[in-house]
Amino acid sequence: MKTRFAPSPTGRLHVGNIRTALHNCLLARKAGGQFLLRLDDTDVERSRPEFADAIRHDLDRLGLTPDASFCQSDRIVRYAEVFDALQRAGRVYACYETPEELELRRKVLLGRGLPPIYERPEGENAPVEGVAPHWRFRLDHAAPIEWEDAVRGPQRFEPANLSDPVIRRADGSWLYLLPSVIDDADHAISHVVRGEDHVTNSAIQLQMFDAIGADRPTLAHTALIVSEEGKLSKRAGAEGLAALDDRGFEPMALLSVLARIGTSQPVEPAPDIAALAAGFDLASFGRAPARFAWDEVAIVNARLLHATDYADVVDRLPAAIDAARWQVLRGNLERLDETAGWAAVFDGEIEAPEPSEEDRAYLAAAGAVAAGLEWDEEAWGKLTTALKARTGRKGKALFLPLRRALTGRSAGPEMAALLPLIDKRRALARLGS
Repeated sequence: MKTRFAPSPTGRLHVGNIRTALHNCLLARKAGGQFLLRLDDTDVERSRPEFADAIRHDLDRLGLTPDASFCQSDRIVRYAEVFDALQRAGRVYACYETPEELELRRKVLLGRGLPPIYERPEGENAPVEGVAPHWRFRLDHAAPIEWEDAVRGPQRFEPANLSDPVIRRADGSWLYLLPSVIDDADHAISHVVRGEDHVTNSAIQLQMFDAIGADRPTLAHTALIVSEEGKLSKRAGAEGLAALDDRGFEPMALLSVLARIGTSQPVEPAPDIAALAAGFDLASFGRAPARFAWDEVAIVNARLLHATDYADVVDRLPAAIDAARWQVLRGNLERLDETAGWAAVFDGEIEAPEPSEEDRAYLAAAGAVAAGLEWDEEAWGKLTTALKARTGRKGKALFLPLRRALTGRSAGPEMAALLPLIDKRRALARLGS
């Protein structure tokens, strides 16, 4: 089992290609295989070293570190070798049409109600003096292109209904299709998982695998991501780790969602990549669009934190949050950065709501009772029992003024567990004692 993720270093990773990287990584990890990173950087005008570095950094941070990586820009000689062999075999041919001529032909075909397929006008397409040709791969029309897709099932394309693809520009630079096939063949890629928008490309590339005498990889085309409103907006689709950080979510919350949307499996928080890989199954993927929402990531993020051990986050917590305090807090957190506010509750200064005159007297009485208590796990029970007997208060009238005065909040962890962890001197001061 060997998979690959092949982004172009023309920008940062976004939700869509993070999902593609994740699928390929999980498939390899589950099988004990290899996961490769290929940087498709043959577009010299748009590719940037800083984006290549950012992609590597983001994959590392997500826990999707590849087993090996390479750049297409380092393999230009290899592509030329294969290109020359295909040209000698008659599978590559030169074309001299200008973009304007091609567009005119396209409009003519559409006007006749015909599909805008390149017509191979080789008799008319004679060399033009002073004009460098672009190059197309000649599709074999003898038999349909068929394969069993690991997500979509049986696939069949008639090559005569496809245009011979341009594989090399007039300036000698490469388009995506042929170099990708050469790389997959040379690196023995066994499985290619990518979006369903590549299905037609895959049909063309399977003929290229055959033409160079290479084994075909197993193909899996997953449904594309959409938002709750429909097609994923350009803004939402472009969001990646920066959006994750802005929202204060854990990387595994995002990955837990991306691993399961579009499948028959429920979205569940996973603590690490190994846990996600164990449950990964291409057979569970459906054909319906994969619906993505940051609100679902938020829910998974909270559930993830609720089950997170102190040792796994200690280096990211305020110094005031020790193991005991984390154990009490984690079940009430939605984001890890909320612990900063709770650190002040334990040892710092808080802003509590101004109590009514009646509650002020009640809190003073609570302070007097609390001053004489042992500050242990029974302190809250003893405090509220004594106050109920003394004041006749019960329910919210008994508990809520105390919570607000002691924490500055109307909700949070159980006070029985929380109170002993609050510095007693600060607690008495907050009660007005």
